[in-house]
Amino acid sequence: MFSLGENLIMIKVLIVDDSAIVRKVITKELSKCKDIEVVGTAVDPYVARDKIVKLKPDVITLDLEMPRMDGLSFLSKLMKYYPIPVVVLSSLTPQNSQTALKALELGAIEVLCKPGASYSSKGIAKELEHAIKTASIARVGVNNNKTVLCKKVHQSNLLTKTTNKIVAVGASTGGTKAIETVMKGLPSTSPGIVIVQHMPANFTASFAERLNGIVDINVREACDNDHVVPGTALLAPGNYHMLLYRKGGVYMVRLKKGPFVHYQRPSVDVLFQSVAKVAGQNSVGVILTGMGADGAKGLLDMRNSGAISLAQDEKTCVVYGMPKEAVRIGAVNKVVSLQKMPREIVNSLNLLN
Repeated sequence: MFSLGENLIMIKVLIVDDSAIVRKVITKELSKCKDIEVVGTAVDPYVARDKIVKLKPDVITLDLEMPRMDGLSFLSKLMKYYPIPVVVLSSLTPQNSQTALKALELGAIEVLCKPGASYSSKGIAKELEHAIKTASIARVGVNNNKTVLCKKVHQSNLLTKTTNKIVAVGASTGGTKAIETVMKGLPSTSPGIVIVQHMPANFTASFAERLNGIVDINVREACDNDHVVPGTALLAPGNYHMLLYRKGGVYMVRLKKGPFVHYQRPSVDVLFQSVAKVAGQNSVGVILTGMGADGAKGLLDMRNSGAISLAQDEKTCVVYGMPKEAVRIGAVNKVVSLQKMPREIVNSLNLLN
């Protein structure tokens, strides 16, 4: 980044995409942002490599399907030899959703839907601007395997009071790895878990499927009126808010469109506020890495209702935004490192009345 005048900090962006139309559309839209400058474009990773060295961009937008070298191979090499914030643009297909999740594993900061066949600029402009600004302040590589591995919880007796308890989790930038770390550390006997991760529609199903294959808890993308039961985690679908409600003695989730909250749908605040009303002192709220303030007020509602509220610490966050805001307004009972979060959730559940 460089300064232009006294206060304006310009974010230098390199666009890597084999489509001339996409490069043109993105360049045009980003040129409207007073604090973003497109310093160059590249048709493939080989051209991108040379331009990165020459132009030293702050952020790269990266297509995943390109000639000569695919985007994942390039991203892997980039994070090894020249770590830099990357925003991935991916087409909305099941195969590309899996590839996009792999990109997040390799170190990409954000994943956005690539402009469709009409290359409409309206749908992506604001999202891309927000993603680039988030990426420009993200800590690249903070959630690599060396920093987030935690010991698996094997003891079946760790959760002695699981009846009618709820764990609510919210995350954004860097959240896919953070959620994976938390879920890997929780036992299969855990109470029902509800999760909001800011992610485009269609990608959430792939993320849930991937988690389901690597953790002891059953994980799936939520459907309207799903039951929230022990040993199961429900992930809010992209483009839908998820709310907890209770029918008799059973917790269930409701999906709805509704207005965006903090520019997000699903919103962590919407989930947390519903958990505060329905589960109250029988719940644990967890806010993880992410840009902005989504979830802070909802977590405060949870704490005020008797829930135990936990926030990821700054050192292990990719972006210390959402947890920082929650701490600032007094919504957090305890700040915890990502590595220790699973154990702290278990301990908190055992403290609930």
